[in-house]
Amino acid sequence: MDSVEVATEERTPLLNSEVEEILPTQSDAPAKPDPIGRRLVSLDVFRGLTVALMILVDDAGGAFPVINHSPWFGVTLADFVMPFFLFGVGVSIALVCKKIPNKVVSTNKVIVRTVKLFLLGLILQGGYFHGRDSLTYGVDIDRIRWLGVLQRISIGYFLAAMSEIWLVSNISVDSPMSFVKKYCIEWVVAILLSSLYVGLVYGLHVPNWTFELPSTNSTLSIPSYGGRAETVQCGVRGSLEPPCNAVGLIDRLLLGERHLYQRPVYRRTKDCSINSPDYGPLPPNSPVWCLAPFDPEGILSSLMASITCFAGLHFGHFIVHYKSHAQRLLLWSMNSLVFFLCGYIVQFLGMPFSKPLYTLSYMFLTTGASGFLLTLIYYIVDSKGFRKPFILLQWMGMNALIVYALAACELFPAAMQGFYWRSPSNNLVKAKALIISPGPVPSFLLVKIKDILLPPWKPFPIVPFF
Repeated sequence: MDSVEVATEERTPLLNSEVEEILPTQSDAPAKPDPIGRRLVSLDVFRGLTVALMILVDDAGGAFPVINHSPWFGVTLADFVMPFFLFGVGVSIALVCKKIPNKVVSTNKVIVRTVKLFLLGLILQGGYFHGRDSLTYGVDIDRIRWLGVLQRISIGYFLAAMSEIWLVSNISVDSPMSFVKKYCIEWVVAILLSSLYVGLVYGLHVPNWTFELPSTNSTLSIPSYGGRAETVQCGVRGSLEPPCNAVGLIDRLLLGERHLYQRPVYRRTKDCSINSPDYGPLPPNSPVWCLAPFDPEGILSSLMASITCFAGLHFGHFIVHYKSHAQRLLLWSMNSLVFFLCGYIVQFLGMPFSKPLYTLSYMFLTTGASGFLLTLIYYIVDSKGFRKPFILLQWMGMNALIVYALAACELFPAAMQGFYWRSPSNNLVKAKALIISPGPVPSFLLVKIKDILLPPWKPFPIVPFF
């Protein structure tokens, strides 16, 4: 079975990867090596669906909180997006790293690509761009956000790729036992990283800590520091609540509070918002930590998130070593079920689902969901050959990084603000927001509708409807 070759290409997959396909045979007989350059279409569709889902929850999550990120504990539709990305990266690495002619050269390439992806994330999400509602740009290095979505993906990619290059045994796979022996060291590393996460989360003592309340510059809408200091009362160990967890402690110690995300998701909890589960004004007697920073893509949570990449590696190995559709679908389904059930078992044992903390239970649950989704897409697209309905998603998956930067990071909406109706405030971005967000029609839009329906060149009066 190990005779099947996977072409290693110049570009290692991140988000917009070029993934070579290993097509299965219809029988269990030994197969000849597949032609080079054929793609695993289901993986492209999987990535494209993930990007589309991200755009959906980013644009419509404010109007429909049920699909927005969970305020702290629990899982919603939006909470599956990040694990889907990481899982897809792991699968891609397994396909591209099937044959490694030179480990040192491959390592250098991985390091370069990791740095590039990290720096791109720093530019897109570090505060350099001020969002769709502002055409200004620039960031104060004293409060740049060091970590973000692309930075987390780069960390997971680096750890998984290094493991695939250096920790895989050089043995042929001709039985289930040889499959386990070939990749067992990778799983030992994954277990050690998971154990480190759990040990730090429940073992670190979180003392009381102080943060500065930011004040907003009315002209640029940019937070500045040096305001009133507030103290969060903790002095606990093993807490998973927003103010006193070890994940936030490590980020504050190593990164500094000014370099963390300043609008954390727990501001949508009932303790911090009268409009919970959406953002809103603070309720009376709200705790001071409601205004404190917290990074959902922090150091410790990103360490745990990298395990999702290792799980993707595991699923990718099945593609490399098992040739028939039936074998792949069966193995993927069984492993997905195990991950899924482990998520609920760990939750039952006391570790709840939490995307901001990327808890062990959340990792298991979302990995199982990722596996189930990839299995379903593979069955429809690659096994049954229904590809035409998914051409758009396939294209998005092949260009996922570009689509992500333009849409999810709001570069495209910011550029579209240059097209407006008579006044820069009446731009296409706000018009789209009116379609998605419920509420009364603003007066400026009513005026424009009147101008269209009641043009000044009409020779006779028309009774207005507005």
